[in-house]
Amino acid sequence: MRNLASIQKIKALEPIENADAIQKATVLGWQLVVKKGEFEVDDLCVYCEIDSLLPDRPEFEFMKPRGMRVRTIRLRGQTSQGICFPLSILPEGTPIVEDTDMTDILNIQKYESPMPANLIGIAKGAFPSFLPKTDETRVQVLQELLDKYQGEPCYIAEKLDGSSVTYYLKNNVFGVCSRNLELLETPDNALWKVARTLEIEEKLRALGANFALQGELIGEGIQGNKYKLKGTTVRFYNVFDIGNYKYLDFEDFIAFIKKLELEAVPILNTNYKLNNDIPQLVELSIAKSQLSDVQREGIVIRPLVERQDTIGRVSFKVINPEFLLKFE
Repeated sequence: MRNLASIQKIKALEPIENADAIQKATVLGWQLVVKKGEFEVDDLCVYCEIDSLLPDRPEFEFMKPRGMRVRTIRLRGQTSQGICFPLSILPEGTPIVEDTDMTDILNIQKYESPMPANLIGIAKGAFPSFLPKTDETRVQVLQELLDKYQGEPCYIAEKLDGSSVTYYLKNNVFGVCSRNLELLETPDNALWKVARTLEIEEKLRALGANFALQGELIGEGIQGNKYKLKGTTVRFYNVFDIGNYKYLDFEDFIAFIKKLELEAVPILNTNYKLNNDIPQLVELSIAKSQLSDVQREGIVIRPLVERQDTIGRVSFKVINPEFLLKFE
């Protein structure tokens, strides 16, 4: 579960050109704007990540014009992602320990964009317990992991802005899932329509084994169709071996997708040595999409050979701040 609000340390403070009242702060791997004089380096604060929905409290009154949602913004040319609050916003008696999650204590919710009817569908049940969900951790909270795997041979894929979908075959049962639910087949559900158009069930059955495909549904009717596609399709980014409960390594993943005559997400680099500098990784994310003349949502970086660590799978996303400024 993502910690939307937590106790964190101000790691650095830097001036902003032509700005007398504000300065740039670094918290975890995030960079944001704070009032000059409000914090000192090494101070603890309550940091709220982007996509936090703040409750209706006097301390957060200034957020009402923004719908109480913490977004990526730009002030005096400086991109700011998140908000720092003094510890005084915490209830009296709250233990002050760095990295402690304050999301529930402050009643902060996660912003979720409305989902169109053609993607919601009718729930068959919860997301299957025998499959991992598709959520990726943001790089800004993974400095220790980056330090540990610095230099690891990785590949970089484009993160597409669509709707997450999982198709699986387990013990002769075919299933279709959104990010959080398994869905019944209905005539108007886009996830099932694409499955039928691409003959995904038939292709999985022909393998004679239990596998899941995870990808991003893109096209008409999805996230404003930023890629200007005709119709709807899916680009895959994971193949999961259900029987052995593991993801396929990169080369096996690509071979698997080709064998099924499906398409992977755009692969940007297959020989990337992992860099542990978060600002440089954010810069790496800023570019146009491979699918259209539009800022890409970001990138996903993974080892060429699958790794497991304390966060689970070693895999993370780097969201393009220019994309967030334009579309979020």
